[in-house]
Amino acid sequence: MTAPNIILINCDDLGYGDLGAYGSTVNNTPALDRMAREGMRFTDFYMASPVCSPSRGAMMTGCYPPRISFGDFVDGAVVLFPGDGIGLNPDEITIARLLQNAGYSTKLVGKWHCGDQSEFLPTSHGFDSYLGIPFSNDHGRQVRDPNPKPEIKFRDHPPLPLVKDLDVIAQQPDQAAITERYVAEATTFISENKEQPFFLYFAHMHVHVPIYTPEHLQRESNNGIYGAGVAAIDWSVDVILNELSSQGIDDNTVVIFTSDNGSRARGEGGSNGPLRGHKGETWEGGQRVPFIVRWPGKVPENQVCEELSTGMDVMPTLASIAGVDVPKDRVIDGHDITPLMTGQDGEATPWDDFFYYKQRDLEAVRCGKWKLHIRKNGININELYDLDADIGETNNVYSENPEIVADLYKRIERSRRDIGDAAVGITGENVRPIGRVSNPKPLTEYDPTYPYFMAEYDKHHRG
Repeated sequence: MTAPNIILINCDDLGYGDLGAYGSTVNNTPALDRMAREGMRFTDFYMASPVCSPSRGAMMTGCYPPRISFGDFVDGAVVLFPGDGIGLNPDEITIARLLQNAGYSTKLVGKWHCGDQSEFLPTSHGFDSYLGIPFSNDHGRQVRDPNPKPEIKFRDHPPLPLVKDLDVIAQQPDQAAITERYVAEATTFISENKEQPFFLYFAHMHVHVPIYTPEHLQRESNNGIYGAGVAAIDWSVDVILNELSSQGIDDNTVVIFTSDNGSRARGEGGSNGPLRGHKGETWEGGQRVPFIVRWPGKVPENQVCEELSTGMDVMPTLASIAGVDVPKDRVIDGHDITPLMTGQDGEATPWDDFFYYKQRDLEAVRCGKWKLHIRKNGININELYDLDADIGETNNVYSENPEIVADLYKRIERSRRDIGDAAVGITGENVRPIGRVSNPKPLTEYDPTYPYFMAEYDKHHRG
Protein backbone atom coordinates (compact mmCIF):
# COMPACT_ATOMS: atom_id res chain seq x y z
CA MET A 1 0.00 0.00 0.00
CA THR A 2 1.26 3.48 -0.90
CA ALA A 3 1.48 6.29 1.61
CA PRO A 4 -2.03 7.38 2.62
CA ASN A 5 -3.79 10.16 0.79
CA ILE A 6 -4.85 13.10 2.94
CA ILE A 7 -7.86 15.39 2.52
CA LEU A 8 -8.31 18.33 4.90
CA ILE A 9 -11.67 20.11 4.65
CA ASN A 10 -11.86 23.44 6.46
CA CYS A 11 -14.97 25.61 6.68
CA ASP A 12 -15.33 29.32 7.32
CA ASP A 13 -17.24 30.40 10.46
CA LEU A 14 -19.02 27.05 10.89
CA GLY A 15 -20.08 26.70 14.51
CA TYR A 16 -19.87 23.91 17.05
CA GLY A 17 -23.63 23.38 16.91
CA ASP A 18 -24.12 23.58 13.14
CA LEU A 19 -23.94 19.86 12.27
CA GLY A 20 -26.38 17.10 13.05
CA ALA A 21 -23.54 15.09 14.58
CA TYR A 22 -23.02 17.97 17.03
CA GLY A 23 -26.66 18.46 17.92
CA SER A 24 -28.18 20.60 15.16
CA THR A 25 -31.84 19.94 14.45
CA VAL A 26 -32.22 22.61 11.74
CA ASN A 27 -29.35 22.00 9.32
CA ASN A 28 -29.37 19.06 6.91
CA THR A 29 -25.97 17.31 7.11
CA PRO A 30 -26.42 13.62 6.18
CA ALA A 31 -22.94 13.22 4.62
CA LEU A 32 -21.12 14.71 7.58
CA ASP A 33 -23.25 12.76 10.02
CA ARG A 34 -22.32 9.61 8.08
CA MET A 35 -18.68 10.64 8.18
CA ALA A 36 -18.92 10.91 11.97
CA ARG A 37 -20.55 7.47 12.21
CA GLU A 38 -17.83 5.98 10.02
CA GLY A 39 -15.06 7.70 11.96
CA MET A 40 -14.36 9.72 15.08
CA ARG A 41 -15.92 12.95 16.33
CA PHE A 42 -13.91 15.19 18.66
CA THR A 43 -15.72 17.21 21.32
CA ASP A 44 -12.84 19.34 22.67
CA PHE A 45 -11.06 20.49 19.53
CA TYR A 46 -9.87 24.10 19.42
CA MET A 47 -8.60 26.38 16.72
CA ALA A 48 -5.69 28.54 17.82
CA SER A 49 -7.57 31.78 17.17
CA PRO A 50 -11.20 32.94 17.08
CA VAL A 51 -10.69 34.56 13.64
CA CYS A 52 -9.54 33.20 10.31
CA SER A 53 -6.06 34.44 9.24
CA PRO A 54 -4.35 33.53 12.52
CA SER A 55 -6.33 30.29 12.76
CA ARG A 56 -5.31 29.19 9.28
CA GLY A 57 -1.68 30.21 9.68
CA ALA A 58 -1.54 28.24 12.92
CA MET A 59 -3.01 25.12 11.31
CA MET A 60 -0.58 25.24 8.40
CA THR A 61 2.51 25.69 10.61
CA GLY A 62 1.55 23.95 13.87
CA CYS A 63 2.24 27.11 15.87
CA TYR A 64 0.39 29.58 18.05
CA PRO A 65 -0.40 32.67 15.94
CA PRO A 66 1.78 35.07 17.97
CA ARG A 67 4.75 32.72 17.52
CA ILE A 68 4.64 33.30 13.75
CA SER A 69 3.66 36.98 14.26
CA PHE A 70 0.13 36.29 13.08
CA GLY A 71 -1.43 38.04 16.05
CA ASP A 72 -2.50 41.24 14.34
CA PHE A 73 -1.96 42.82 10.98
CA VAL A 74 -2.01 46.15 9.15
CA ASP A 75 -3.36 48.98 11.33
CA GLY A 76 -4.15 46.45 14.07
CA ALA A 77 -6.58 44.47 11.89
CA VAL A 78 -7.48 41.01 13.15
CA VAL A 79 -7.09 39.43 9.68
CA LEU A 80 -5.24 40.05 6.42
CA PHE A 81 -6.85 42.23 3.73
CA PRO A 82 -6.34 42.55 -0.03
CA GLY A 83 -3.02 44.10 -0.95
CA ASP A 84 -1.47 43.90 2.52
CA GLY A 85 2.32 43.81 2.35
CA ILE A 86 2.57 41.10 4.99
CA GLY A 87 1.72 37.41 5.09
CA LEU A 88 2.92 33.99 6.13
CA ASN A 89 6.69 34.15 6.09
CA PRO A 90 8.16 32.08 3.21
CA ASP A 91 10.67 30.73 5.76
CA GLU A 92 7.85 29.02 7.67
CA ILE A 93 7.43 25.33 6.86
CA THR A 94 3.83 24.34 6.23
CA ILE A 95 2.32 20.89 6.23
CA ALA A 96 1.96 21.24 2.46
CA ARG A 97 5.71 21.83 2.14
CA LEU A 98 6.52 18.79 4.26
CA LEU A 99 4.23 16.58 2.20
CA GLN A 100 5.42 18.04 -1.10
CA ASN A 101 9.02 17.28 -0.14
CA ALA A 102 7.93 13.71 0.70
CA GLY A 103 6.62 13.16 -2.82
CA TYR A 104 2.97 14.07 -2.30
CA SER A 105 1.01 15.89 -4.97
CA THR A 106 -0.43 18.92 -3.16
CA LYS A 107 -3.36 21.17 -3.97
CA LEU A 108 -5.38 23.89 -2.27
CA VAL A 109 -8.92 24.62 -3.41
CA GLY A 110 -10.69 27.58 -1.82
CA LYS A 111 -9.77 30.16 0.79
CA TRP A 112 -6.15 30.75 1.83
CA HIS A 113 -6.09 33.99 3.85
CA CYS A 114 -2.40 33.93 4.74
CA GLY A 115 -1.41 36.72 2.34
CA ASP A 116 -2.23 37.58 -1.29
CA GLN A 117 1.18 38.73 -2.59
CA SER A 118 2.98 36.17 -4.76
CA GLU A 119 5.51 35.46 -1.99
CA PHE A 120 2.70 34.45 0.34
CA LEU A 121 0.27 32.59 -1.93
CA PRO A 122 -0.20 28.81 -1.60
CA THR A 123 2.19 27.92 -4.44
CA SER A 124 4.96 29.61 -2.43
CA HIS A 125 4.10 27.49 0.62
CA GLY A 126 4.23 23.93 -0.67
CA PHE A 127 1.13 23.61 -2.84
CA ASP A 128 1.75 22.45 -6.41
CA SER A 129 -1.42 24.16 -7.56
CA TYR A 130 -4.12 26.47 -6.27
CA LEU A 131 -7.64 27.52 -7.24
CA GLY A 132 -9.61 29.82 -5.02
CA ILE A 133 -10.42 33.19 -3.54
CA PRO A 134 -7.30 33.99 -1.48
CA PHE A 135 -9.13 35.77 1.35
CA SER A 136 -12.64 36.15 2.76
CA ASN A 137 -15.45 36.29 0.24
CA ASP A 138 -16.67 39.64 1.56
CA HIS A 139 -13.38 41.30 0.59
CA GLY A 140 -14.63 42.14 -2.88
CA ARG A 141 -16.09 45.35 -4.17
CA GLN A 142 -18.74 46.35 -1.70
CA VAL A 143 -21.44 48.98 -1.36
CA ARG A 144 -20.35 51.87 0.80
CA ASP A 145 -22.26 52.33 4.02
CA PRO A 146 -24.20 55.62 3.52
CA ASN A 147 -23.96 56.22 7.28
CA PRO A 148 -20.55 54.88 8.28
CA LYS A 149 -19.62 54.72 11.93
CA PRO A 150 -16.63 57.03 12.49
CA GLU A 151 -14.93 54.51 14.79
CA ILE A 152 -14.90 51.86 12.03
CA LYS A 153 -12.36 52.27 9.24
CA PHE A 154 -14.04 51.54 5.90
CA ARG A 155 -12.07 49.49 3.43
CA ASP A 156 -12.99 50.04 -0.19
CA HIS A 157 -11.90 46.67 -1.53
CA PRO A 158 -10.90 45.96 -5.10
CA PRO A 159 -12.90 43.40 -7.11
CA LEU A 160 -12.92 39.91 -5.64
CA PRO A 161 -10.30 37.75 -7.44
CA LEU A 162 -10.53 34.08 -8.35
CA VAL A 163 -6.93 32.91 -8.53
CA LYS A 164 -5.37 29.93 -10.30
CA ASP A 165 -1.83 29.42 -9.03
CA LEU A 166 -0.53 33.02 -9.31
CA ASP A 167 -2.96 34.37 -11.91
CA VAL A 168 -6.33 36.07 -11.52
CA ILE A 169 -8.68 34.20 -13.86
CA ALA A 170 -11.93 35.93 -12.90
CA GLN A 171 -13.11 39.01 -11.03
CA GLN A 172 -16.25 39.16 -8.91
CA PRO A 173 -17.01 35.48 -9.69
CA ASP A 174 -20.52 34.11 -9.28
CA GLN A 175 -20.40 32.97 -5.67
CA ALA A 176 -23.57 30.93 -6.00
CA ALA A 177 -21.66 28.63 -8.36
CA ILE A 178 -18.26 28.68 -6.69
CA THR A 179 -18.74 25.63 -4.45
CA GLU A 180 -19.63 23.50 -7.47
CA ARG A 181 -16.55 24.83 -9.24
CA TYR A 182 -14.37 23.99 -6.24
CA VAL A 183 -15.79 20.47 -6.02
CA ALA A 184 -15.14 19.85 -9.72
CA GLU A 185 -11.54 21.00 -9.25
CA ALA A 186 -11.13 18.77 -6.19
CA THR A 187 -12.55 15.63 -7.77
CA THR A 188 -10.46 16.12 -10.90
CA PHE A 189 -7.37 16.38 -8.71
CA ILE A 190 -8.32 13.16 -6.89
CA SER A 191 -8.89 11.20 -10.09
CA GLU A 192 -5.67 12.46 -11.70
CA ASN A 193 -3.56 11.57 -8.65
CA LYS A 194 -5.09 8.29 -7.52
CA GLU A 195 -1.91 6.37 -8.38
CA GLN A 196 0.30 8.46 -6.09
CA PRO A 197 -0.10 9.95 -2.62
CA PHE A 198 -1.83 13.32 -2.58
CA PHE A 199 -2.74 16.07 -0.14
CA LEU A 200 -5.91 18.04 -0.89
CA TYR A 201 -6.73 21.05 1.27
CA PHE A 202 -10.33 22.06 0.54
CA ALA A 203 -11.11 25.38 2.22
CA HIS A 204 -14.77 26.41 1.89
CA MET A 205 -15.99 29.98 1.71
CA HIS A 206 -19.13 28.82 3.55
CA VAL A 207 -20.60 29.91 5.87
CA HIS A 208 -18.87 33.27 5.93
CA VAL A 209 -21.12 36.14 4.90
CA PRO A 210 -22.31 36.97 2.30
CA ILE A 211 -23.79 33.53 1.70
CA TYR A 212 -24.66 32.64 -1.89
CA THR A 213 -25.94 29.19 -2.80
CA PRO A 214 -27.92 27.54 -5.60
CA GLU A 215 -31.63 28.33 -5.30
CA HIS A 216 -32.65 24.71 -4.79
CA LEU A 217 -30.61 24.52 -1.58
CA GLN A 218 -32.39 27.62 -0.31
CA ARG A 219 -35.79 26.13 -1.11
CA GLU A 220 -34.89 22.91 0.72
CA SER A 221 -33.39 24.61 3.77
CA ASN A 222 -35.09 24.67 7.17
CA ASN A 223 -32.65 27.34 8.31
CA GLY A 224 -32.76 29.99 5.63
CA ILE A 225 -29.72 30.96 3.60
CA TYR A 226 -27.41 29.82 6.41
CA GLY A 227 -28.83 26.31 6.29
CA ALA A 228 -28.36 26.35 2.51
CA GLY A 229 -24.68 27.19 3.02
CA VAL A 230 -24.28 24.30 5.45
CA ALA A 231 -26.06 22.02 2.96
CA ALA A 232 -23.59 23.10 0.26
CA ILE A 233 -20.74 22.07 2.53
CA ASP A 234 -22.39 18.73 3.22
CA TRP A 235 -23.02 18.11 -0.49
CA SER A 236 -19.35 18.73 -1.25
CA VAL A 237 -18.28 16.20 1.38
CA ASP A 238 -20.67 13.63 -0.08
CA VAL A 239 -19.25 14.10 -3.59
CA ILE A 240 -15.66 13.83 -2.35
CA LEU A 241 -16.34 10.67 -0.33
CA ASN A 242 -18.12 9.11 -3.29
CA GLU A 243 -15.20 10.02 -5.55
CA LEU A 244 -12.78 8.24 -3.22
CA SER A 245 -14.95 5.15 -3.33
CA SER A 246 -15.37 5.18 -7.11
CA GLN A 247 -11.61 5.53 -7.58
CA GLY A 248 -10.95 2.60 -5.25
CA ILE A 249 -8.84 4.65 -2.81
CA ASP A 250 -11.31 5.08 0.03
CA ASP A 251 -9.46 2.80 2.46
CA ASN A 252 -6.16 4.54 1.86
CA THR A 253 -7.40 8.09 2.40
CA VAL A 254 -7.74 9.96 5.67
CA VAL A 255 -10.37 12.70 5.55
CA ILE A 256 -10.47 15.44 8.18
CA PHE A 257 -13.27 17.97 8.56
CA THR A 258 -13.21 21.10 10.70
CA SER A 259 -13.85 24.87 10.85
CA ASP A 260 -11.51 27.84 11.21
CA ASN A 261 -13.33 29.34 14.21
CA GLY A 262 -16.74 29.44 15.85
CA SER A 263 -19.96 30.74 14.38
CA ARG A 264 -20.79 34.43 14.33
CA ALA A 265 -24.04 33.42 16.11
CA ARG A 266 -25.66 36.78 15.38
CA GLY A 267 -29.16 35.67 14.47
CA GLU A 268 -28.19 34.56 10.96
CA GLY A 269 -28.84 30.88 11.67
CA GLY A 270 -25.42 29.80 12.96
CA SER A 271 -25.03 28.05 16.29
CA ASN A 272 -22.27 27.25 18.75
CA GLY A 273 -24.57 24.85 20.57
CA PRO A 274 -24.12 24.94 24.35
CA LEU A 275 -20.98 27.08 24.16
CA ARG A 276 -20.73 30.66 25.34
CA GLY A 277 -19.63 33.37 22.93
CA HIS A 278 -18.95 33.47 19.21
CA LYS A 279 -16.37 34.16 16.52
CA GLY A 280 -13.87 36.79 17.60
CA GLU A 281 -14.03 35.84 21.29
CA THR A 282 -11.99 33.53 23.49
CA TRP A 283 -15.05 32.10 25.15
CA GLU A 284 -15.53 28.49 24.09
CA GLY A 285 -17.88 29.44 21.25
CA GLY A 286 -15.14 31.37 19.51
CA GLN A 287 -12.57 28.58 19.28
CA ARG A 288 -14.07 25.16 20.03
CA VAL A 289 -15.17 23.74 16.67
CA PRO A 290 -16.28 20.49 15.01
CA PHE A 291 -13.51 18.03 14.13
CA ILE A 292 -14.29 14.75 12.40
CA VAL A 293 -11.78 12.18 11.17
CA ARG A 294 -12.56 9.28 8.83
CA TRP A 295 -9.98 6.69 7.79
CA PRO A 296 -11.47 3.24 7.10
CA GLY A 297 -9.63 0.48 8.90
CA LYS A 298 -7.45 2.93 10.87
CA VAL A 299 -9.85 5.22 12.73
CA PRO A 300 -12.51 3.22 14.59
CA GLU A 301 -16.10 3.82 13.58
CA ASN A 302 -18.69 5.75 15.53
CA GLN A 303 -16.31 6.92 18.23
CA VAL A 304 -16.17 10.11 20.25
CA CYS A 305 -12.91 11.59 21.54
CA GLU A 306 -13.24 13.95 24.51
CA GLU A 307 -9.53 14.73 24.83
CA LEU A 308 -8.27 18.26 24.21
CA SER A 309 -6.74 18.74 20.77
CA THR A 310 -6.14 21.72 18.51
CA GLY A 311 -5.77 23.00 14.97
CA MET A 312 -2.03 23.23 15.63
CA ASP A 313 -2.00 19.43 15.88
CA VAL A 314 -2.98 19.05 12.23
CA MET A 315 0.52 19.74 10.91
CA PRO A 316 2.47 17.25 13.10
CA THR A 317 -0.33 14.66 12.87
CA LEU A 318 -0.47 14.69 9.08
CA ALA A 319 3.31 14.58 9.00
CA SER A 320 3.19 11.47 11.20
CA ILE A 321 0.57 9.83 8.99
CA ALA A 322 2.74 10.48 5.93
CA GLY A 323 5.88 9.22 7.68
CA VAL A 324 7.77 12.52 7.62
CA ASP A 325 9.44 14.47 10.41
CA VAL A 326 8.44 17.93 11.55
CA PRO A 327 11.13 20.61 11.55
CA LYS A 328 13.68 20.33 14.34
CA ASP A 329 15.15 23.82 13.89
CA ARG A 330 12.17 25.72 15.33
CA VAL A 331 9.49 25.50 17.97
CA ILE A 332 6.36 23.65 16.84
CA ASP A 333 3.53 23.92 19.37
CA GLY A 334 1.23 21.22 17.98
CA HIS A 335 1.35 17.52 18.82
CA ASP A 336 0.88 14.29 16.91
CA ILE A 337 -2.63 13.15 17.87
CA THR A 338 -2.59 10.02 15.74
CA PRO A 339 -2.91 7.88 18.90
CA LEU A 340 -6.15 9.71 19.75
CA MET A 341 -7.48 9.37 16.20
CA THR A 342 -6.76 5.65 16.04
CA GLY A 343 -8.36 5.02 19.41
CA GLN A 344 -5.35 3.58 21.19
CA ASP A 345 -6.31 2.48 24.70
CA GLY A 346 -5.29 4.81 27.48
CA GLU A 347 -4.24 7.66 25.22
CA ALA A 348 -4.81 11.08 26.71
CA THR A 349 -4.36 14.58 25.36
CA PRO A 350 -0.72 15.54 24.77
CA TRP A 351 -1.54 19.09 25.87
CA ASP A 352 -0.57 20.11 29.40
CA ASP A 353 -2.27 23.44 28.83
CA PHE A 354 -3.77 25.48 26.02
CA PHE A 355 -3.60 29.27 25.73
CA TYR A 356 -6.33 31.42 24.20
CA TYR A 357 -4.93 34.45 22.41
CA LYS A 358 -6.97 37.27 20.92
CA GLN A 359 -4.55 38.95 18.55
CA ARG A 360 -1.43 39.26 20.69
CA ASP A 361 -3.27 39.49 24.02
CA LEU A 362 -3.32 36.39 26.21
CA GLU A 363 -6.90 36.14 27.51
CA ALA A 364 -7.36 32.64 28.95
CA VAL A 365 -5.75 29.28 29.65
CA ARG A 366 -7.15 25.75 29.91
CA CYS A 367 -5.54 22.92 31.85
CA GLY A 368 -7.55 19.73 32.15
CA LYS A 369 -11.10 20.67 32.96
CA TRP A 370 -10.21 24.13 34.27
CA LYS A 371 -10.32 27.31 32.22
CA LEU A 372 -9.16 30.64 33.63
CA HIS A 373 -10.09 33.92 31.96
CA ILE A 374 -7.85 36.88 32.81
CA ARG A 375 -8.90 39.44 30.21
CA LYS A 376 -11.67 40.24 27.76
CA ASN A 377 -11.42 43.05 25.20
CA GLY A 378 -8.73 44.88 27.15
CA ILE A 379 -10.47 44.58 30.52
CA ASN A 380 -8.97 42.42 33.27
CA ILE A 381 -11.30 39.79 34.68
CA ASN A 382 -11.02 36.89 37.14
CA GLU A 383 -13.21 34.02 36.02
CA LEU A 384 -12.63 30.28 36.46
CA TYR A 385 -14.82 27.57 34.97
CA ASP A 386 -15.00 23.80 35.32
CA LEU A 387 -15.64 22.87 31.68
CA ASP A 388 -16.57 19.28 32.54
CA ALA A 389 -19.45 20.45 34.71
CA ASP A 390 -20.11 23.79 33.01
CA ILE A 391 -19.44 23.73 29.28
CA GLY A 392 -21.38 26.97 28.87
CA GLU A 393 -19.06 28.94 31.20
CA THR A 394 -21.86 30.23 33.37
CA ASN A 395 -20.72 29.45 36.94
CA ASN A 396 -17.60 31.37 37.97
CA VAL A 397 -15.77 29.35 40.65
CA TYR A 398 -12.68 31.58 40.87
CA SER A 399 -13.01 32.42 44.58
CA GLU A 400 -13.51 28.79 45.62
CA ASN A 401 -10.33 27.46 43.95
CA PRO A 402 -7.28 29.61 44.87
CA GLU A 403 -4.77 26.78 44.35
CA ILE A 404 -6.09 26.04 40.85
CA VAL A 405 -5.96 29.75 40.00
CA ALA A 406 -2.38 30.05 41.28
CA ASP A 407 -1.25 27.10 39.16
CA LEU A 408 -2.94 28.51 36.04
CA TYR A 409 -1.27 31.89 36.58
CA LYS A 410 2.11 30.16 36.65
CA ARG A 411 1.29 28.63 33.29
CA ILE A 412 0.26 32.03 31.96
CA GLU A 413 3.58 33.54 33.00
CA ARG A 414 5.42 30.76 31.18
CA SER A 415 3.49 31.44 27.97
CA ARG A 416 4.14 35.16 28.30
CA ARG A 417 7.87 34.54 28.44
CA ASP A 418 7.66 32.18 25.47
CA ILE A 419 5.34 33.85 22.94
CA GLY A 420 4.39 37.10 24.66
CA ASP A 421 1.36 39.03 25.83
CA ALA A 422 0.91 42.49 24.30
CA ALA A 423 -1.57 43.46 27.01
CA VAL A 424 1.24 43.54 29.59
CA GLY A 425 3.99 44.65 27.22
CA ILE A 426 5.80 41.32 26.84
CA THR A 427 7.07 40.36 23.37
CA GLY A 428 8.11 36.74 24.02
CA GLU A 429 11.47 35.03 23.59
CA ASN A 430 10.53 32.60 20.80
CA VAL A 431 8.62 34.67 18.25
CA ARG A 432 9.41 34.47 14.55
CA PRO A 433 8.86 37.36 12.08
CA ILE A 434 5.95 37.72 9.72
CA GLY A 435 6.68 37.82 5.99
CA ARG A 436 7.03 41.28 4.42
CA VAL A 437 7.28 42.63 0.88
CA SER A 438 7.95 46.10 -0.46
CA ASN A 439 5.44 47.92 -2.65
CA PRO A 440 2.52 45.49 -2.29
CA LYS A 441 -0.35 45.68 -4.79
CA PRO A 442 -3.87 44.24 -4.70
CA LEU A 443 -4.47 41.39 -7.11
CA THR A 444 -7.19 43.42 -8.84
CA GLU A 445 -8.08 47.04 -9.44
CA TYR A 446 -11.53 48.42 -10.10
CA ASP A 447 -12.16 49.29 -13.73
CA PRO A 448 -15.65 50.64 -14.55
CA THR A 449 -15.29 49.39 -18.15
CA TYR A 450 -14.62 45.78 -17.10
CA PRO A 451 -17.65 43.46 -17.56
CA TYR A 452 -17.78 42.20 -13.98
CA PHE A 453 -20.30 39.69 -12.83
CA MET A 454 -21.71 41.87 -10.12
CA ALA A 455 -23.03 40.13 -7.04
CA GLU A 456 -26.28 41.43 -5.58
CA TYR A 457 -24.50 43.47 -2.94
CA ASP A 458 -22.39 45.16 -5.60
CA LYS A 459 -25.08 46.38 -7.96
CA HIS A 460 -25.41 49.85 -6.52
CA HIS A 461 -21.73 50.61 -6.64
CA ARG A 462 -20.41 50.53 -10.19
CA GLY A 463 -18.11 53.52 -10.12
